[in-house]
Order: sequence, then C-alpha cells, then structure tokens
Amino acid sequence: MRVAVAGCCHGELDKIYETLALAERRGPGPIDLLLCCGDFQAVRNEADLRCMAVPPKYRHMQTFYRYYSGEKKAPVLTIFIGGNHEASNHLQELPYGGWVAPNIYYLGLAGVVKYRGVRIGGISGIFKSHDYRKGHFECPPYNAATIRSIYHVRNIEVYKLKQLKQPMDIFLSHDWPRSIYHYGNKKQLLKTKSFFRQEVENNTLGSPAASELLEHLKPTYWFSAHLHVKFAALMQHQTMDKGQSTRATKFLALDKCLPHRDFLQVIEVEHDPSAPDYLEYDAEWLTILRATNDLINVTERLWNMPENNGLHTRWDYSATKEAINEVLEKLNHDLKVPNNFSITAACYDPSKPQTQMQLVHRINPQTTEFCAQLGITDINVRLQKAKEDQHLCGDYEGQDDVEGNDSGEEPSEYNTDTSALSSINPDEIMLDEEEEYDDSIVSAQSDLNIPSVELSSEQASDFSASFSDIRILPSSMTVSSDDTSGSPVCKEGNSGDPVDLGDGKDLTTVPLKRLSDEHEPEQRKKIKRRNQAIYAAVDDNDTA
Repeated sequence: MRVAVAGCCHGELDKIYETLALAERRGPGPIDLLLCCGDFQAVRNEADLRCMAVPPKYRHMQTFYRYYSGEKKAPVLTIFIGGNHEASNHLQELPYGGWVAPNIYYLGLAGVVKYRGVRIGGISGIFKSHDYRKGHFECPPYNAATIRSIYHVRNIEVYKLKQLKQPMDIFLSHDWPRSIYHYGNKKQLLKTKSFFRQEVENNTLGSPAASELLEHLKPTYWFSAHLHVKFAALMQHQTMDKGQSTRATKFLALDKCLPHRDFLQVIEVEHDPSAPDYLEYDAEWLTILRATNDLINVTERLWNMPENNGLHTRWDYSATKEAINEVLEKLNHDLKVPNNFSITAACYDPSKPQTQMQLVHRINPQTTEFCAQLGITDINVRLQKAKEDQHLCGDYEGQDDVEGNDSGEEPSEYNTDTSALSSINPDEIMLDEEEEYDDSIVSAQSDLNIPSVELSSEQASDFSASFSDIRILPSSMTVSSDDTSGSPVCKEGNSGDPVDLGDGKDLTTVPLKRLSDEHEPEQRKKIKRRNQAIYAAVDDNDTA
C-alpha cells in the first residue's frame, strides 16, 4: 500500500493533492492513503479563522472550504491530526474523531483507526507542561488564553493511548518526541537548524509526553511535523524479555507545504490484502474509550491519572477480551466508520464575506451518534452543561492582536526548571512584531529514561536518504536537490547492511532530481522571519 505523508499542511489542500496527482503519474502506482501531521487548518468560514491562534494578517481562508462545501472532493482518503494552528472550534466538535469533509477524517484529540489492516494512531496538539494535567475546559468563544490552551496535549489522552497493548503500525504527532534527534543524523539537523543546538544538547527539544508514548507503543513508523524541517531517525527499542524480538521505529519529520521544501513523502507499507478498503474503528481503542469514560474532566483543575499507588481502586484500563467482545456486540460486529459527514456551519462564500459571523459552540451529530452507539459522554455536552452551571468557559473572544496571558508553570510530572532558552529560527515567518507566538517547554533534562539504543552520528549518517524516494512536485512547487548523500543505517547500527523498510525493499540512497524546467531564481524575495524560541523557557506563547 502506497502511503503519502505530509508535514504542516497550513490549509494548502489543493497544492498537496496536486502534488499527489503528479507523484501518481510519475510513480509506480496510485496513492492509497494520505496522512497529515497537523496544522491542517480545516477552516470553513470567517468565524473559524478567528479561532486560529495566529495574528490576523496570517488568517487566510486557503482551500479547505471547497472540500467542506462539496465543491471538491479529496481524491484520496485523508487522515489528519491537529497541530497548534487550527480552526479549533471546528475540531472541538469531533473530540473522538470524525469526517471534516467527505473523504477527510480527523483522528480526534487522540485516536486509533485501521485501513486495509494497517493500524494508525495519533495524538493532536502540542505539549505544554502547565496545561498538561488540566481537563478539556475550553470552549468557544475563546479568550486570549484559551485560544492557545485548547490545542495543548492533556494527560488523559496520553493515559488512554498507554492502555494500548496491540502492535501499532503508524503513529502521528505534531511535535517531535523528545530525544528522537539522538537517533538520526543530529549533525546534519544542527547544520540545517543551528538554533536547535542548545535544546538538543540539553535534551529539551520536543515533547516528553510523545517520547513516553514512543517508548510504550513502539510503532513501526512515527511521523511528525511542527519544526519545519525534514529529519529521519531509526530508534531501536530494547526488549524487557529475552524471548521478545527487537522492535524498531522509523521516525520521519517533514517540513511545511511551501515551494522548495520537503513537505511530502511516499512510502510502501505492508497491508492485509484481505482487509476491507474502507476506514475502520479499532476495537481495542473503542474499548479503552468506553472504560475511561468516567475519567472525563472539563475543569481547569489539575489532576493526575490513576496509578497503582494505593490511592485508586482502578488504574489499569487496558482492554480485556471480554470487554472488546462487549464493544463488538454493541456495534453488531461492524467496525466500519460510517460516511455520516454533515455540514454543521455555514461555508465561506467569496462573493459574500461575513466578517462578523457569530461563533457558536456546536454539538456535532457525528459525535452524538458515536457516543450513543458506544455509550460514552460527548465532552462538548458536558462542557455546555458546565458552562451553564458554573460558567467555566471564557466569555469573550481573543482580540485581533491576540496577546498571551497564559499562567505560569504548574507542577508537572516532568522535571522542569525555568532556565531560559532562546532559539531564533530565521526560517519561520514572524507571526507578530511585538509578541512571540511560541510554545514554551522549560529547559531541563527529561526524567523519561528511554531504554533504547542510540546511534552514533557516523552510524546515522544521512538516514534521511532512506526517505527520499518522493520529492516529485508540480512546477509551482518544485524543490531543490539539497539532501546530502550517505549510507542508510542498519537495524544493528552498522553501516554495512541496509535497513528493510518493511516492504521488502532496502533503504538505499535515491538520487534526487529537479523535475521541472524551472530554474532556481538568482535572488529570492527576502522576508523577515523568525521562530521566536521554539520550546523556549521564558515565554508562554505558541509557535510553528
């Protein structure tokens, strides 16, 4: 099965699908599935634009609304997770996942599905320690703080994913798992993004929660975006039992959808030929959702997940065979995801702009149907009741020039301190001249001791060459051949033997070509750019 993976989409669906069409014409066959690693921007109208945590000058309608309205249809099944620049009010309607348009499926706050027998999981948002232990208390209209906190990862989603026991084929996250950069060509990464050096050396770049999931799930593939750079790594997981076979995760981060950028990759993934060619729910995941339903928290109160410390009557919510069978009975043994997309908000009309469109906290019929079928609670129903009873949600929208007023760091299960890091990223468009819109993760050594084998820089020499088979773009999106050459890394860390991608093919260096008659312009327009301390400590604003 040919699977395409995209980095930060930024609403550029037309360009992404155009690129896929060209790849199909020039490649060995059709693309079966598209996976998007966040910043998807499923913007339906002007109200959705106001829910994106970016300054007004970067709020562009892009092209998603055409797929939402039915004017266009996605040519390939598309599955995506949320990032930190999203129409948060739209995605909030689907906390357990659902269709945002025909053939375009959102995985939810966290989710697991199957397609052609391939198990695909993901978690939306980015990590921020002071929101990590809060409940999902935000709802529209958002204020200057909640427009950012809405997309911060919460411990409940990580806890649910850690209940999974069955093997994972592919996992998606927006921000990188912390420490993953030690398992690839770190030297090349720092050559490309020198402003990451201090965070890499201090082991503070990336999400500790995602790192925890990486060690628990040990998926075959892990795809990320967020940092706007292509980077590949091979992480070998140590086995606890001698009888277990060694497992390895092939990690790949991709850039954003822009000309001359590595935003797309096509890989061959083994699948079950007898499995149905439609999207399916995952029975184990549904069982875990049902088991953890009572753990829903819609308050801003900090809380910890149940653990075996003598304070909780239950701490293991993993799925038993009996519980899975019970869920299958409730679904009549039909795991097919229903094609029940429906329009829940007015669609943007270029001929009739509505700048004052009212922002409403909606209950999506897809979520209502899903919750009723599974016997679980719609978070948004609980939120609306809480809002009526206790007025928990913000009562005003963020101003045009959104200013962050996030609270200071709260105690977290991750060791942190407040030493400052300031990584200026000249590659990123400056979001605002006066405010920094960056996610902050305070500098400290992570307390996550990942028992994995680290590759030396020589062994990891340009592992990204193994993910270089597709950079085929239409003429408007041509990229340059700037990947360095090198030998792929083998599973045992030796450079002599190639790594098997899982499709029977070796990871070999693929020569890259500019597939266009267009030439690189001698001078590019200079744009003032910065990334304003990605994962910096001093500021509590979000970026990338």
